Amino acid sequence: MSYRFIELSVTDQVAWLTMNRPDVHNAFDDHMISELIDALTSVENDEQARVLVLRSKGNNFSAGADLSWMRSMADKNYDENVADATELSRLMQRLDELSKPSIALVQGAAFGGAVGLAACCDITLAEPGASFCLSEVRIGLIPAVISPYVMRAMGPRQSRRYMLTAERFDASVAQQFGLVHDVVDDLEQAAQRLIKQFLANSPAAVSAAKQLVKELDQQPLNEQSRRLTIERIAEIRVSDEGQEGLSAFLEKRTPNWKQG
Repeated sequence: MSYRFIELSVTDQVAWLTMNRPDVHNAFDDHMISELIDALTSVENDEQARVLVLRSKGNNFSAGADLSWMRSMADKNYDENVADATELSRLMQRLDELSKPSIALVQGAAFGGAVGLAACCDITLAEPGASFCLSEVRIGLIPAVISPYVMRAMGPRQSRRYMLTAERFDASVAQQFGLVHDVVDDLEQAAQRLIKQFLANSPAAVSAAKQLVKELDQQPLNEQSRRLTIERIAEIRVSDEGQEGLSAFLEKRTPNWKQG
């Protein structure tokens, strides 16, 4: 699939996914959503890609939904709006459930659905001047599709405030809430440090750890959850990479996933 509004490249085991509509502050419409879904599917299936970096061109990460697209949806019926919202939901789910670690690099403004993108990535870095806003209620809408991911990142208490007020909050506040991990002056440099960390680790173990977090999220500590953790560590210990990692550690050598 050829892309109009995004760019995707894989270099040195890193997939760089770039939103490229700076003239409209990287706002997304149905076409861009479709392209992002396709690109994420490609990254998932690409054995050469071990890390995803989501970024954008221009002064702003993303203004959220494109107003022209939103205007067109206002003229459509309920079923057509359900179909449209389903695609946005697919995008968030595809990014959230990507088996490979993901990093979001946020500069400038991240409004509406863009907050959802940031919340779906495993790690979000932001420049000191970045700002966030769940702005939907200003135009009579709600941040519905992105809400599960935003609430998981920020918690229900802060989500309630900012979903209801549509206040703008800066990167340091977003970090306090858990939406942003680090506020950094140089996004690319900070991303490279994280990429180095990811590439030093077992790809299978990173994927399994990510899946484990998902399965245990908000689950009670009981016999079922304890049994899940027992099974997961047993599975990874007998896996090829688990065996290689343990052997390399004991033999004081570099594991094979770090070579080349």
